[in-house]
Amino acid sequence: MPADAPTILATSGGFRASARLPWEVGPLTRYAVELAGVTGRAPRVCFLGTACGDDGRLISTFYDNAWREGWSASHLSLFPMPNVDDPREHLLAQDVVWVWGGSVAGLLAMWRLHGLDSAFREAWAAGVVLTGVSAGSICWHTGGTTDSFGPALRPVTNGLGLLPWSNGVHHDSERQRRPLFQSLVADGTLPPGYATDDGVGLLYRGTELVEALGEKERAGAYRVERSADGTAVETRLDVRRI
Repeated sequence: MPADAPTILATSGGFRASARLPWEVGPLTRYAVELAGVTGRAPRVCFLGTACGDDGRLISTFYDNAWREGWSASHLSLFPMPNVDDPREHLLAQDVVWVWGGSVAGLLAMWRLHGLDSAFREAWAAGVVLTGVSAGSICWHTGGTTDSFGPALRPVTNGLGLLPWSNGVHHDSERQRRPLFQSLVADGTLPPGYATDDGVGLLYRGTELVEALGEKERAGAYRVERSADGTAVETRLDVRRI
C-alpha cells in the first residue's frame, strides 16, 4: 500500500537506548511506518545498513526490534554480494525503507554501483516511505556534511537529489556540524537546506518540507539559506513533538 504522495522522513534520530537490546525503535521511525498507512496486515519494512558495511549485529538488532513492533521485516545487504536476486524489485515491494547511519560517501558509492540510485527514485515515486538517520538522512538530499573521510568533516555534494535541498544532521551534538554546514551554504558549495538536532526529523511530501517532528524535548530544526551579502542565515522552525 503506497503512501498517498512521495514521502521522506529524514532524521537525526529514530532510535533510542534500550534496556534489553543495543538500541530500540524510536518515535520518529515508528511514525514513518505509520505514514505508509498500512491496514489489515503487518507493514513491510526493509532495513539497509550499507553505511556501516552491512554489520550483522546491526541487522540482527533490527530484526529483534521489528518482531517487537509487529512489522514484516527484511533487509537489503550489498556486502559481499546482494542478499536478494533483484534489489529493485525488493525495494518496490516494501511499505517503508529505513536506512541506518555511517559513511554516506560509502553508501552512495555502493548504491550507485548496484543501481539503487534509480531504484530508490522509482520506489519514492511509487509511494514507498523512505526514512533514515544521519547518512540515511543526507542521502536523499543533494548533500551535506560528513565524517566519511576522517574526523575533520567535509562536504558531500553527490546525494541522490530526490530532494533539491542540502541537509545538516547532528546540528546540536557534533561541534563541527553547524558552522561547516552554514559556511557551505554561504559559499554556494551546498544549496539552501534544512538541518536537524538529534531527535528531530524532516517530513517531506514530494520535494516540499511539510513539517518538522521531534522525539526529544527542545531539539530543533532549522532552515539555512544564503543571504544577499553572502552569509548564511539560519531560521529555527516549529517542531511538532511526537
